[in-house]
Amino acid sequence: MAEAAKKLATFVWEGVDKKGKKVRGETNAASVAYVNATLRRQGINPVKVRKKAKAFFTRKKKITSKDVAIFSRQMATMITAGIPIVQSFEIVGKGHENPSMQELITSIRQDVESGTNLTTALGRHPLYFDALYCNLVAAGETAGILDAILEKIATYKEKIEAIKGKIKSALFYPAAVVVVAFIITSILLIFVIPQFESLFKGFGADLPAFTLFVIGISRVFQDWWWLIFGTLGGAVFFLGYTYKRSIKMQHALDRLILKAPIVGVIVRKATIARFARTLSTMFAAGVPLVESLDSVAGAAGNRVYYEGVMAIKADVSTGMQMQAAMAKTDLFPNMVVQMVAIGERNAQEGDILAAVADFYEREVDDAVASLSSLLEPIIMTFLGIVVGGLVIAMYLPIFKLAAAI
Repeated sequence: MAEAAKKLATFVWEGVDKKGKKVRGETNAASVAYVNATLRRQGINPVKVRKKAKAFFTRKKKITSKDVAIFSRQMATMITAGIPIVQSFEIVGKGHENPSMQELITSIRQDVESGTNLTTALGRHPLYFDALYCNLVAAGETAGILDAILEKIATYKEKIEAIKGKIKSALFYPAAVVVVAFIITSILLIFVIPQFESLFKGFGADLPAFTLFVIGISRVFQDWWWLIFGTLGGAVFFLGYTYKRSIKMQHALDRLILKAPIVGVIVRKATIARFARTLSTMFAAGVPLVESLDSVAGAAGNRVYYEGVMAIKADVSTGMQMQAAMAKTDLFPNMVVQMVAIGERNAQEGDILAAVADFYEREVDDAVASLSSLLEPIIMTFLGIVVGGLVIAMYLPIFKLAAAI
């Protein structure tokens, strides 16, 4: 069944309903027979069913975490309303705006219809439903609180994505400005400054040292532009390629990011917020602590914290208290360790961790707002120095000539 689910196609159909009215629509399914059976169950007599022709140069829309969060919340609402799970999948799948998500939901629905439990059906799509998601759903199925768990998952994913979005927005602006500044500077050095150089040769006068320095840089860019751009592009590709495949590279880069000024503080707070939010969600679902820490480590989003959480798991497995294991890693602020200690004493770890997550999410919000206001004048100054420096270097000989006249 899993193999058939992977080969879903979109079928266009026409039929007649119980009132004799002509109806038409589209359905994602594995075969024409499945479409006919589905339509008859809905009280529609199929007249024509054919596979929808694929348009050239179409690109499938990517399934995002936001899509998964919306799916989780919709399923929670359906199950709370008492709608059977298979019917819930059908309603949610038809109503989703993303065609790729519709195919995924149809695939899961077919697996569930064939008798597979929901956890296993979701686990067949690890790209969208990770171990954390599946563990929470398994706990919900076992305890009979699947609707509440799906609601918690949706809230968790929305909060995590909000943190990611804030960090990305904080880092995107300065990165984009630096890239644009480099491109503009390169264009000036390769195409504009050589024109000034040929003009200055006609003067026959000695050029200022700053102008000669800029002309020297321009000649380097003219002669070696392919090597400069190739090296930069190769370095970015190499870092991205090795980061995905090398644990040592992940550890080195993630540790470097954590130590970076300003940005490192934001990333550290966001990682702690993610750790606390994930673990509190696992506690709320009734997942055992040791089992939860596997999923929490994977959701940390930072190799240094992943290794730290796995070290906590190893210590907790031998009987050490969680707050002592956290203090041992030296990755968590004293306030977080003390809060966890209070939670352990009062058997309220889930509530305490949720409070910690709320606190650090607010800290991330404040830090991102401060970063944006701090970076703007720095970036403007940087652009002024770079572009203004080039302009001044080109006009210095003209000013010198005008003074001589």
